[in-house]
Amino acid sequence: MADTVFSAAFVSAAIPISAVIGILFAIFLWRRVAQIKVRGNAGVRSENGREYLLEEEQRGESEIEEKAADLQAAISEGANSFLYTEYKYVSGFMGAFSVLIFVLLSSQDGFSTEWKEDDKGVLRAPAIYNGAFSTLTFIVGAVTSILSGYLGMAIATYANARTALEARKGIAPAFMAAFRSGAVMGFLLAGNALLVLFVLLLVLKKVFGDDWEGLYEAITGYGLGGSSIALFGRVGGGIYTKAADVGADLVGKVEKDIPEDDPRNPAVIADNVGDNVGDIAGMGADLFGSFAESTCAALVVSSVSSLGASHSWVGMCYPLLITGSGIVVCVLTTLIATDLKPARVVSEIESTLKMQLIVSTLVMTPVVYVISVCALPAEFTGIFSEEPDRVVKNWHMFFCVAAGLWGGLIIGLVTEYYTSNRFTPVQDVADACRTGAATDIIFGLALGYKSAIIPCIIIAVAIFTGFSLAHMYGIACAALGMLATIATCLAIDAYGPISDNAGGIAEMAGMGEDIRERTDALDAAGNTTAAIGKGFAIGSAALVSLALFGAYVTRAGISMLDSSILDPEVFSGLLVGAMLPYWFSAMTMKSVGKAALAMVEEVRNQFNTIPGLMEGTARPDYRRCVEISTAASISEMIPPGFLVMGTPLIVGTLFGVRTLAGVLAGALVSGVQMAVSMSNTGGAWDNAKKYIEAGASDHARELGGKGSDCHKAAVIGDTVGDPLKDTSGPSLNILIKLMAVESLVLAPFFLAHTKNGLIFQFFGHK
Repeated sequence: MADTVFSAAFVSAAIPISAVIGILFAIFLWRRVAQIKVRGNAGVRSENGREYLLEEEQRGESEIEEKAADLQAAISEGANSFLYTEYKYVSGFMGAFSVLIFVLLSSQDGFSTEWKEDDKGVLRAPAIYNGAFSTLTFIVGAVTSILSGYLGMAIATYANARTALEARKGIAPAFMAAFRSGAVMGFLLAGNALLVLFVLLLVLKKVFGDDWEGLYEAITGYGLGGSSIALFGRVGGGIYTKAADVGADLVGKVEKDIPEDDPRNPAVIADNVGDNVGDIAGMGADLFGSFAESTCAALVVSSVSSLGASHSWVGMCYPLLITGSGIVVCVLTTLIATDLKPARVVSEIESTLKMQLIVSTLVMTPVVYVISVCALPAEFTGIFSEEPDRVVKNWHMFFCVAAGLWGGLIIGLVTEYYTSNRFTPVQDVADACRTGAATDIIFGLALGYKSAIIPCIIIAVAIFTGFSLAHMYGIACAALGMLATIATCLAIDAYGPISDNAGGIAEMAGMGEDIRERTDALDAAGNTTAAIGKGFAIGSAALVSLALFGAYVTRAGISMLDSSILDPEVFSGLLVGAMLPYWFSAMTMKSVGKAALAMVEEVRNQFNTIPGLMEGTARPDYRRCVEISTAASISEMIPPGFLVMGTPLIVGTLFGVRTLAGVLAGALVSGVQMAVSMSNTGGAWDNAKKYIEAGASDHARELGGKGSDCHKAAVIGDTVGDPLKDTSGPSLNILIKLMAVESLVLAPFFLAHTKNGLIFQFFGHK
């Protein structure tokens, strides 16, 4: 096998340096956001540099700034309180599951500590090493995921009031404040995730010595830990935010006919807190999990190839080099939106954000080619399990990664088309509101189902390309290609909730209708970018899950010849697996409904029992609504979590590895389509409502604007869509990833003790 162009020393330096560049760039952006003062802004300057406030106006402005600062503090306090409570419960789960991982994996050879030679003469580490270090990487992955979510939430709550205050100067300052803040989260997460994983690899390399298969099996715990936290973050945060959102909308906008984020609404603070703990912390943990799992899948598959057999450190680091180069590319492209060409008018907001994805993809493509031909040997083998001598060329890997990279962009653009109110599909949904909420919901559901067609075809093309050129390694690298621009993807995703919070603060602080219109324009674009972010997350989840599935099939010793789809064990598993996303969605949607019921009753009760609340002379009890959302989300996130985490363990133990393979495949196929349709349906309903509210076109003005019958129908549609797009839909991609990576981690245990299933063994079935 020919040598690589890159040296081991170069790779060992380039990966951590790129990670540190991302972290330092995040700190640089944060310092720029921190220059915006929340208090003491009298004499605010407009974009042309002139002070636009008269002296007598400055007194009123200082009061507004004080209100904005107080609201920001309240939102931050609520978000911190929820995350502290959530992470306290999740820490207990981490401890219990860590013990389970250690015991199951270490028990393969009776907790022996003896190193043994395999049939190739390689000294293999004892199973207790796999158990101990899989547990370690699981904990590290979980802690990194927690840190990623918390840091994202912290910067979002730090930036929301600053974005609202900057909106007084114009669209451009507010846009730059929101986008820079979102980019802080994106680069911190990408840099931390890459750096921690690289350090783990260096540590385990010292421990496992020449046993590289054992090393990369142990590293899969990193992905399991990341996705475990992401599941609870997405489900818990999603229940929290949608309970508050539904309660605030149904009573405030529909029953009391008061504006969104009106300070008289008791649920308004909880609603704004929810944006941060659900859309920010949850999404951060979700995409961190995707990165960790796709990287781990690529490492596990390639460890049994000639790259692993020849101990090619440079070749094995290829997945990490893709991510590291993506961080550097995203640093350069982010400067376009933050400095060179920011959005200055409403019509430029979405195009500027979209341009970030397009430019990042264009620049990343030649970079991927250079890395592919320089980091990999010209040819290598052992990737195809059925044809171990089949040659894979380094330029094959370029096409695998490029398929994911460009597939992600296309999915993002298709998602934009179906969720942006600048295009026909959402405008048709808004027009359906003329005849009431029922037709609005019918049109929205149809839009969601239709929007799944092209993403599923794109994912299929990426899978076919990756598998044809490099088997499961190609699919894993395609997933990494889709996540190569993860920093930019997270930046435009986090931008949305920050803009939404800014609008809420502008309304509650009384900044005026013109400021609220600016923040609404930012938020409408944010709804679309959030949907694009979910599209990336779902697409990458499909590729990651399939790559993990391939690694699981290999590790569990399942032969493709005796496990066809007609195998009754496999087909039974397929049916059960395809059912799981429906069961999971039913649980999470009902949880939102139960929590929303309690919220609606509390909001109604306060309006009825607090004298002067509607007149604005009394203050609502915001804390009570925050407490309701927190209690509901914590209690309701546990059953779906057990469903996802318990299914692989129960099926693998009782029914064997082949039935579990069927379950994983079934969940992947149905989960991806449900996730896409749910997310896009909810996004379309939300932007149809905003289309009517903005009244920016003749057609929109015909629908009547805020307070009209069309608007009330759109609010109901948006409320129905809330749990679809922010709770159940985004959580489904974690379901399919988490079950796959858990199965891979526990595969050695299943192979050693329950390969054919305890129930089947009991009845003598082989």
